[in-house]
Amino acid sequence: MKKKTAILLTVVLAFAAALYLLLPGLLVERAGVKERGAAGLAEKSLRIDDHEIVYLEGGQGEPVLMLHGFAGNKDNWTRFAKFVTPTHLVVALDLPGFGKSTYAEEGSYSMSDQAQRLDRFTDALGFKKFHVVGNSMGGHISARYAIMFPGKVLSVGLFNTAGVMSPVPSELFRRLLRGERNPLLVTSAEDFDELVKFLFVQPPDIPWVVKGYLVQEALHHKASNSRIFKQISGEVGALEPDLGKINARTLVLWGDSDRVLDVTSVQVLEKGLPRCTSIIMKECGHVPMIERPEETAGHYLTLLKGR
Repeated sequence: MKKKTAILLTVVLAFAAALYLLLPGLLVERAGVKERGAAGLAEKSLRIDDHEIVYLEGGQGEPVLMLHGFAGNKDNWTRFAKFVTPTHLVVALDLPGFGKSTYAEEGSYSMSDQAQRLDRFTDALGFKKFHVVGNSMGGHISARYAIMFPGKVLSVGLFNTAGVMSPVPSELFRRLLRGERNPLLVTSAEDFDELVKFLFVQPPDIPWVVKGYLVQEALHHKASNSRIFKQISGEVGALEPDLGKINARTLVLWGDSDRVLDVTSVQVLEKGLPRCTSIIMKECGHVPMIERPEETAGHYLTLLKGR
């Protein structure tokens, strides 16, 4: 009897442990599916050369390609996209090297290489002309794409974009110059808490079970994120000589309290872009489409409508 009880207890404990490990992922996936459904988005995938690219697609009208920032993923756009899908076909992807898309250990993830992959991706989707919007690293890639393939871009949205040298160095830049830990690279739960505070003025409320999952995801991508950051860190300021080649209508949008990329970058972009409208959002951080999705989408829709 004691032996049977011990076996039963072992089974129960093993089941409980498995449930504890699986539950966060299941809850996050379920919540993600619900939010995607509210935005009219569904997950799909497409193989481009040696990369499987996972993306969200939904809506109708002229296509809008949405590119997340460093260490982000396609769901960074979900709440924002809810306001865009009624009038436009939205595609938000896990950029190669991030999220569920393939990371190749020997691959190059420079801005121009990512732009080339995006061109093959949009060709495969049958897009002839489309709008492109990106945040941070995704903004840099968006701008580089518009420079390399100007005939395909209807408009460009640059949200707290990388690629230019701000007149006032950002807090991130100053920390790295002092040899301090990079707050964008998460190696523990404490690092994740710091990252959230670093990105937002008003951090979102993240349930503990979701936070645990997000920390594990960040740790899973730690090595690839570190390698990609080293690759792209050499491209700081690389956009500046080429800004004049972007002929499409461009919206530059920034959170005034961005600690990753200083808001004075807007001055550089305004000077270099031929057809630029700029908006600075008060009391907002590095990812405005997450922190204030409806307000950010309102500004962006004005660009899409050509006003």
